[in-house]
Amino acid sequence: MAYTREEKEKLEVDYPIVDLWEKILVAVEQLNWKIEEIDRENQHVVIKTKGGFLSYGSKIIVDLIKLGEKSTRMNISAETPVTTITSIADYGRTRERVEQLVSMLAKIMESKE
Repeated sequence: MAYTREEKEKLEVDYPIVDLWEKILVAVEQLNWKIEEIDRENQHVVIKTKGGFLSYGSKIIVDLIKLGEKSTRMNISAETPVTTITSIADYGRTRERVEQLVSMLAKIMESKE
């Protein structure tokens, strides 16, 4: 039996949307993940992560929303297909992948300043 594990995260960050958008693409590249879908006009990207031993890759969807000149909301949702066999080995992996993306993005944004 297969089902999907889901995680959601909403973050408000003190960076302009243009800068954040550029760096998300860099973060995906540095994590060796793939961009499945991209909408530059609406700052929407669908990312596919790599799978691991007894785990499937996750799909991470990121939407950026401009709050002000120097602030942006990041809506991040992730889903990972699991089966009864992989569910134990995969527990927490979806959340971990969201955190990897946010950490890598923070690292890149901080090094830019």
